[in-house]
Amino acid sequence: MTAKAHNPATVETPAQTKKRLRKVAAATIFGSMLEWYDFYLYATMAAIVFSKIFFDNSDPKTATLMAFSTFAIGFIARPFGGILFGYLGDKFGRKHVLVLTFCMMGVCTTLIGLIPSYASIGIWAPIILVFIRIIQGLGAGAELSGAAVTSYEHASEGKRGSQGAWPALGLNLGLLLSSLTVYLLTINGNEFLLAGGWRIPFICSIALVGVGLWVRNSIPETPEFKELSQAPAKAKVSPLKALFKNDLKGLAVVFFVAIGYNALSYIFKTFSLAYLTQFKGVDVHVTSLSVTIASLVAIVAVPCFGWLCDKWSSKSVLVLGGVLSLLFAYPFLALLNTGESLMIYLAIGIGTGILAPMMFAPQGSFLSRQFPTQTRSSGFGTGREIGTAIAGGLAPLGALSMVAASTTHSTDGVVIILAIASVLVVVFALCDQGRKHSAFKN
Repeated sequence: MTAKAHNPATVETPAQTKKRLRKVAAATIFGSMLEWYDFYLYATMAAIVFSKIFFDNSDPKTATLMAFSTFAIGFIARPFGGILFGYLGDKFGRKHVLVLTFCMMGVCTTLIGLIPSYASIGIWAPIILVFIRIIQGLGAGAELSGAAVTSYEHASEGKRGSQGAWPALGLNLGLLLSSLTVYLLTINGNEFLLAGGWRIPFICSIALVGVGLWVRNSIPETPEFKELSQAPAKAKVSPLKALFKNDLKGLAVVFFVAIGYNALSYIFKTFSLAYLTQFKGVDVHVTSLSVTIASLVAIVAVPCFGWLCDKWSSKSVLVLGGVLSLLFAYPFLALLNTGESLMIYLAIGIGTGILAPMMFAPQGSFLSRQFPTQTRSSGFGTGREIGTAIAGGLAPLGALSMVAASTTHSTDGVVIILAIASVLVVVFALCDQGRKHSAFKN
């Protein structure tokens, strides 16, 4: 919907609309790219480096699980970030939250690169890591909802599917940047990475913070929030109070879709890295290249799926992604279990490059439209981040624990997790509450 449709007193020319949308696209895509570069860089290093740097490595399997636990801790913080910053987004505006969360993520990433090793300061190393990880998780908990809602509310009529997919494109660009960084750092083996090379991409991320702040400060507030902020004071109520009073069905849809999607996504791209490294003896160089290839595929796939959201509907694309993920659950693990590079590239390429984007691209428009403007940021942030905390943190950790507990290192239990997650996506996508909040099908 254009600014003209929201506020008849403010008429945009086509050139002004085009300029505004360019700024929003740059802020959401580039900003999300930098934020999720930070987040996925941590996920990758947690799988392959942190167990050796920040923990007692006399028992490698236990150290790996402990390192993965710090990844899960970030997810515990995410719901608090989603609730707090979602509320602030509904109360004070979408733009301010986008700037604040960017600073939190960027600074925390740099600090992680400066933490001394376990060999240097002992137990304080993981303690400091966990503390910084919690702050980073708070920022991450608000990032996607803020970017998605901003894209959705700025979108042109009939383009909410494709423009709502902008944060998904940024996410995959961040994934590409982080995986390519790891690939380059390990091009001559893992020695440089483990000798301190892993710190380089963390510390250097501080240089990106200034660029991201400039980009995000350049966007205007969304037309829908501007209209809401001009409503009479007596018509305004607390966003969280209104959310739990009027929008519980939409909140449930967002919550369960988030559980299903994130369980699938993080097993595809996080569990797989740790499993291949720990149990199949696959070199880091291979796993990082597999994610790089998958992210290149996703960068092409996301705009295509966004276009399909406008042509069909975001619900239809989301359901299709869930069904195909269900069918791919067993083949995915079978391909990984071969331990062969080509099969690994194929498995992660399909899972992370096609299926995850097929379910993520529709979320900007699908999840946003479950709520009216006054509770959209709170509802999106609360429902999605609680679901993400449960699934994104526990699914890869639980899957890895199941494999470690099996005497044969069987992945049968992981197939079951993938199947259940796929069903959740399909069932709750079909419970769409959005038509009463949106004039557009996408």
